[in-house]
Amino acid sequence: MPNTIIIGSGSYIPNRVIGRDYFLNSEFYTDEGEKIDKPTEEIISKFVEITEIENRRYIEDDTSNSKIGYEAAKVALEDAKVDGEDLDYIIYASNFGEVGTNGAASFMPNMAGRVKNHLGIKNRKCITYDMIFGCPGWVEAMILANNLIKAGVAKTILVVGSETLSRVTDPYDRNKMIFADGAGAVVVTATDEENVGIISHNTICDNGPELEYLRNGPSINKDFDDQKLYIRMMGRKIYEYALKNVPTAIKETIDNAGLSIEDIDKILIHQANAKMDYAMIERLHKLYDVKDYDHAISPMTIQEFGNSSVATIPTMFDLIIKGKMDGHSFKDKGNIVMTSVGAGMNINAIVYKFP
Repeated sequence: MPNTIIIGSGSYIPNRVIGRDYFLNSEFYTDEGEKIDKPTEEIISKFVEITEIENRRYIEDDTSNSKIGYEAAKVALEDAKVDGEDLDYIIYASNFGEVGTNGAASFMPNMAGRVKNHLGIKNRKCITYDMIFGCPGWVEAMILANNLIKAGVAKTILVVGSETLSRVTDPYDRNKMIFADGAGAVVVTATDEENVGIISHNTICDNGPELEYLRNGPSINKDFDDQKLYIRMMGRKIYEYALKNVPTAIKETIDNAGLSIEDIDKILIHQANAKMDYAMIERLHKLYDVKDYDHAISPMTIQEFGNSSVATIPTMFDLIIKGKMDGHSFKDKGNIVMTSVGAGMNINAIVYKFP
């Protein structure tokens, strides 16, 4: 049975830097729809203190989700030295599809098909598939690609994660300051080399009451009736759920690979909220009775890029493997974890061993 290895990567980080001053003229409301009676600057400072998000990136009005996904995909194909005509699948992870400047979202035609079109691929046997799975969508797309390769259905697959969340956030919600835009992509292929690539994976879907923790809904300002649906997030519920469930899911994935935490060089965790990410990594180490550890095991980009959902992990992977993230690198034949939690609620993790 073949294994699945990454042979190329790419990312697109928008040039438009959005700092805290961008939000100074905002009016913020509580989840109950009451205007928050505090100075806006104080609200922003508290937000930065908790999340560590000082900046985030937004796309320009003249571009789109599929276009930035294409930019990341083009770089990944060039890096992999793969002709797009040789791809068996393109799997595209996103949550809102092609979102216009008016906030209207579209998945028809599908995002993977749009990228195939942008790339000019004529191969009719290159199958385009969209993955809608919350923030864990790109990791789940990698798991699907691995399953397709192991089943002998495909040999080479382009896996893209791209989102333009700046266009789907409620202007009156403090949480809008979390979200950002960006794209990341990798090319994976089959290899007969043993014990390399994706050596373990794990997915959990809790779709009971957890289904409401992250959803679409109207503005929290009840007087702002524009008929749009925005990201609605129950922050405390998500935080508690993530701390309880993500560390155990990661440990199970590492254990299933026959490894321990000491064997893991990097943990690329979805950049959701710095406070939450730190807490999950700390709790993971506690499961192994490890109190002191090198915090460089878990690189962070959220401080400057914000939360671009499905794009955070492939973007981080691309930056590290190309030496563009100070203080971080991957070891030859080392092991890394890629893991995410998000709308569903869904959790997943991969242990990846470099060839």
